[in-house]
Amino acid sequence: MAGSVLLRKASLVGAFFVCAVFQAPAQALCPPAGPLQVAEVQRVVDGDTLRLLDGRSVRLIGLNSPELGRQGRSAEAFAEAARRRLAELVAASGGRVGLHLGREARDRYGRVLAHAYDGRGHNLEAQLLAEGLGYLVAIPPNLALLECQRAAERAARGARAGLWRREPLLSPQQLARSGFALVRGRVERVERNGGGVWLELDGPLVLRVAPSALRHFDSQRLQGLVGQRVEARGWVVDRQRRGGVKPGQARWLLPLSHEAMLEVVR
Repeated sequence: MAGSVLLRKASLVGAFFVCAVFQAPAQALCPPAGPLQVAEVQRVVDGDTLRLLDGRSVRLIGLNSPELGRQGRSAEAFAEAARRRLAELVAASGGRVGLHLGREARDRYGRVLAHAYDGRGHNLEAQLLAEGLGYLVAIPPNLALLECQRAAERAARGARAGLWRREPLLSPQQLARSGFALVRGRVERVERNGGGVWLELDGPLVLRVAPSALRHFDSQRLQGLVGQRVEARGWVVDRQRRGGVKPGQARWLLPLSHEAMLEVVR
């Protein structure tokens, strides 16, 4: 009983501390939807991942920064710049961040999924997106800041900031390895079957909306994309390496998680 009372008191003290230090002003960049948990940052792993002093790893929601060099791969453009900038933002808040956990609180690697805020109540992911140091990603059910973060990326793209100085777009024919990519091509065929909706592009790439993701799309809009030029983003899979390519099938597969990952090019 005494332990539970102490726990409740500690929770109240923590809640007061969060409100006092991390209360977001009205003009905050992507203000949080609820109270924040204060956490001490041990180190910034890369442009979208933090390691906390308590041992937890935090993957920032809505942001995918360029990859640092690992396992023989060279670093992608602006990867180190994104890591440095996130470290600067964390340091400016005394090495602490306010965390708002996603509806899905952990990813398949066990990392905490959260939005992070500085001492002024500004969203760190949105700041990196606005500076062109990462790509917007929309992965349900963690969509609370989608529109705000999308606006931040669009601002950076319009200003040709950071990685948008040179449009990082690939055609299906230019795909050479698995990993995150921004791809533009023309939809030649749309098919729906038990595996979901498949959009075949003009090249060795097919986009897939799994049955479980269909509720995040307008099905009629998907069917009407034949002949349209689209821009898709997400993690490309090399089906050839997995041994899953049949004759006549595209080598590359890009699963789509939300309609924000697919746009028609005007």
